[in-house]
Amino acid sequence: MPAELSSILRLEVPVIVQIAERSMPVSEVVALNYGAIIELPKMVDEELEILVNNKVIGTGVAVKVGEHFGIRVKSMGGLSERVSALGGSADSGSGA
Repeated sequence: MPAELSSILRLEVPVIVQIAERSMPVSEVVALNYGAIIELPKMVDEELEILVNNKVIGTGVAVKVGEHFGIRVKSMGGLSERVSALGGSADSGSGA
């Protein structure tokens, strides 16, 4: 493996697990206080999205790991989708 590629593969990137999202009027956001509950439009057992650079690269389900949360990966995009999410392109022939 070339040294340049090895260096790139050691870089760390933020991985986000998105539970859900919803829109709220600014008036409701301003009125939020400690203890408020924001209901989300997703069932407890639905798959969660795994994002890199705000792009979905896979899905999974929430799991408990000791006293922490984790995610069990259920599906993952191909290499080209994952590289694309990082801002690069694994397929230089795409016209997008």
